[in-house]
Amino acid sequence: MRTTSRPRRAAVAATAILAASTLMLTACSSSSSDSSGGKSDPNAKITLNVGDFGTFGYVEAGLYDEYMAAHPNITIKYDTVQDGQKYWDALTTHLSSGSGLADIQAVEVGYIAQATNTLGDKFVDLGKTEGVNPSNWLAWKSKQATTKSGSLIGLGTDIGPMAICYRTDLFQQAGLPTDREAVGKLWAGDWSKFVDAGKQYQQKAPAGTFFTDSASGLFNAVLSAQPQQYSDDSGKLVYKTSPGVKTAWDLAVAASQAKISAGLRQFQDPWNAAFANAKFATVVCPSWMTGIISKYSGDSGKGKWDVAAPPVASNWGGAFLTVPKAGKHTKEAAALVAWLTAPEQQAKVFTKVGNLPSTIGGLQQPAVQGAKQEYFNNAPTGQIFAAAAQSIKPAPIGEQDGNVKTIITDNGILDIEEHGTDPAKAWTNVSKLIDDKTSN
Repeated sequence: MRTTSRPRRAAVAATAILAASTLMLTACSSSSSDSSGGKSDPNAKITLNVGDFGTFGYVEAGLYDEYMAAHPNITIKYDTVQDGQKYWDALTTHLSSGSGLADIQAVEVGYIAQATNTLGDKFVDLGKTEGVNPSNWLAWKSKQATTKSGSLIGLGTDIGPMAICYRTDLFQQAGLPTDREAVGKLWAGDWSKFVDAGKQYQQKAPAGTFFTDSASGLFNAVLSAQPQQYSDDSGKLVYKTSPGVKTAWDLAVAASQAKISAGLRQFQDPWNAAFANAKFATVVCPSWMTGIISKYSGDSGKGKWDVAAPPVASNWGGAFLTVPKAGKHTKEAAALVAWLTAPEQQAKVFTKVGNLPSTIGGLQQPAVQGAKQEYFNNAPTGQIFAAAAQSIKPAPIGEQDGNVKTIITDNGILDIEEHGTDPAKAWTNVSKLIDDKTSN
């Protein structure tokens, strides 16, 4: 997910109303009977607490309600936060203390290496859960959540193959093509062509609009296509010398200095409002972004957005569901995780919020392959994103990647966008913040 957070609606199910206030109390009250060796009553009334961030789509797709209807003894409560970095910082603290944990905790891909390398013994091995076969997921997805000892600590929820979402009305007014095939050709093969297209747009841009929403979003998109990002193959942090980071930084800075970016921080209220006000013409668009666009653009944006191929195939975002060993009902929690991440449920989530399945079977579901989104001018998003998923070649992930990404985008690039800070000075500030964060 993304960025490290993907906004979603507040809790809407009646069972979720007390989630935020009861989560810590219920999650750390006592050890699970099934984890202590005793026999548990399969019909006993239990509550499963889920902690996540952003938009996982389980509420929107009605999956919690569906599961509770099939398991009347189980009540599901959930607590969702918007800031993924704060979520992860709190989660690591709770994992270290063994208290304050939900039965199920989501982990964003940027932090999964830290989870497997230094916190792996805190999670249940989900590879031993009934019905779970790691080969059901894309091979690289399962590998990301596997510890050196072979434990599968997380089941993949989604992946984020890249596209570009754009407003056809703004493109037309700026004299650019609107057909998705022609639009994709504007920047095919090179992210620098995307910046060039932005300069072309800005020459005839409708008053008050910008080509793209955020230089930070562009940074994430460009970096996601690079073979080396923040860490090398051994997991060592190499962001200062990484060719991928330099390429992404330079293009993000170029976009900001060319004034083709609206300079917004993604996933914050001003960014949300800018969708409804049609302030920008493009958004770098992993599959999960389509749900966010349609939500915040509202009815007035329907049919005005479309989806084109990205300059280069890449993956931005994705997450996992884990079961902390300190949870109260580890067996039941693992069963719910297995069900939520099964192909059929992943397909239901995709049709509601655009989160693309990370299971092979999910990608092959007719509901995914044949999906067209009316909101996006009937774009064949299922085919677009599923095809892109086959070309993904993930870069190595290190323990600190998530922290580094947040600091570079939310401090460095945003500082350039909002305050006009000299890029060299912004990079020096970023380096110091990262050194302070990662030396602890």
